[in-house]
Parts: sequence; C-alpha cells; structure tokens
Amino acid sequence: MAGMGKRLRPHTLTTAKPLLPIAGQPIVQRLVQDIVKVSQQKVEEIAYVVGRFGDEVERHLIDVAASLGAQGTIHYQDDPLGTAHAILCAKSALHGPVTVAFADTLFNADFELDQNNDGVLWVQKIEDPRQFGVVVLDQNGVISEFQEKPQTFVSDLAMIGIYYFKDGNRLREELEYLIDNGIMNGNEYQLPDALRNMVRKGARFTPGTVKDWMDCGNKEAMVETNSSYLRYHATKEWISKNAIIENSLVIEPCYIEAGAQLRNSIVGPGVSIGSGALVENSRISESIVQSSATIKDARLHKAMVGKSAEITGTLNDVSLGDFSKIRL
Repeated sequence: MAGMGKRLRPHTLTTAKPLLPIAGQPIVQRLVQDIVKVSQQKVEEIAYVVGRFGDEVERHLIDVAASLGAQGTIHYQDDPLGTAHAILCAKSALHGPVTVAFADTLFNADFELDQNNDGVLWVQKIEDPRQFGVVVLDQNGVISEFQEKPQTFVSDLAMIGIYYFKDGNRLREELEYLIDNGIMNGNEYQLPDALRNMVRKGARFTPGTVKDWMDCGNKEAMVETNSSYLRYHATKEWISKNAIIENSLVIEPCYIEAGAQLRNSIVGPGVSIGSGALVENSRISESIVQSSATIKDARLHKAMVGKSAEITGTLNDVSLGDFSKIRL
C-alpha cells in the first residue's frame, strides 16, 4: 500500500489511498477484515508495506491488526520499484503460509485453500485483458504461464491482486533472486516474474474463484466498489441510531455514521455518509460523502466528496477533495 494513488487525486493529496473510506472504514481495513474472516487458518501477523504516511496512520494500522487478534508490523517501500520489491520489503513476514493482497482491491471470493498445491491466485474473467496481468491454465486447470498486459489474446483470466502461498520462504527466495540478479520489467521488479520462475521449478498454483472483484483504483471505481460492498455486506447497524434523520428517506443499502445529519433529503442506495456530515434539501445516490462535509440543494450521483468539503447547488458526477468548496 505504498503507492501515491495519483489516479485518485485530489483525495490522495491529503489521505493515503488505502485509507480512503469504503462503507465508512479505510479500504485496507475492510480488506484485512475480509481476509481474516474467510481464512481457514489463524492469522498471526498482518504486515503493511507503506510509504511514509506518518505515526498516526501507522498506529491505526497496528490497531486494526490487534482488533483481529494479530500482530501488526510496518515495513517501508521508499522507492517505487515494483510489486516484487514491495512484497520483499516485508521479508521478515515471509515464512509459513502467507496471503499477499494489494490494498486497492476488495473481493467477494471463495477462499478455499487447497493444501495439495503450492498456492492459489485469485482471478476473474474479463472482457479486455490487455490492461491486466493474466494467467494461462493447462488442461488440468493448473496455472502454466503468466502474461503482463498481453496485446494479443492468450487468456481472459486477470489476476486481481490476492495470492496465497503455502510456503512464504519459497516466495521470499524467488523475490530475492529477481533483485539480486537485476531481473526487471519496465524498470520494476514484478511479482509475475517470480511466480513464473516458481512454476518452471515445479510449483503448482491453482486459480481461485472470485464472485466479485471490487477495484479502488480511481474515483469511478471507488464509488462503484462502495455501492457493491454495501450491497454484499450491509446490515441495519450500518445506519447509526445516533444519526439525525429529519423528513428524509434512506434507501438501503447505505452506511450513515453517528453525528451525520439528513434533512429534507433522499439518500441511497449505495451511499456512505461520514460522521458530522450535513445533507440538506438534496438527493444523493451511489456516492461517498466523507466526515464533516456539507451538501445543500444538490443532486449527486456517483460522486466522491472529501472531508469538510462543501457543495451548494445542483451537481451530478463530482469529485471534490478535502476542505474544498463549490457554490453554484
């Protein structure tokens, strides 16, 4: 989770991308909660590979791990040298069974871990594989090859960024081999190159089943993922009894935090509203409104509104960063 999140600006100018909220909690928190929930083994350590996000962020990440009964550890990737390099930054955690997840992806997946093979790579069938890393299967359904953004068709099974390895030490050795020998792709050390070497040496990886792949790479993906996550996981408790809802209609699923105020408005479906936000005389659907934001006389659809931002007047598809104002 060390990337700068340029595709999510202006929101990532003030908040690290994995800490942006999905259903009221940071992306990375939702991700590790879901992995721990479906894991068939006790998760002993959650290792975060980060940029220099500051002490407050790091304390929050450690607390998330502790809340799940695991030790949290912080590891830094100071130079953007690729996915293989990022994972190796947490080399002290690469032992025993290991799950690797990129923190811009949420999932709804079958997490069965086949102990007869060396690992599981979760994939999803997509229409246009040219912008993704894909896997090729042999006649037995075992992964035989990896291709990064193939411009001619070889497979439509895209890797979604979640991997399980039965032996973390074996993964670490292959990552170290790439870096020790300067094996780069596009000036970066890439995880698929390590996976390819492992397969050549006899490792057996199988594809994992994904019911839904929820990307958080840009604003459009974020609001869509927020809606999807709410649809899959929402409960009545996600609309706080301590929210003030006056002469307003909430169309579920929605996430509304304590202290939010809704007046003369229609909110939902697929909307998250943070604490202290005010929504007045407005209609909001499939959107993320962060804490202490103010929305008045507006119509928002597929919008993302930052902390303490203000919108007055009718808008639709808007992306407004923290502490910004729009008045029409």
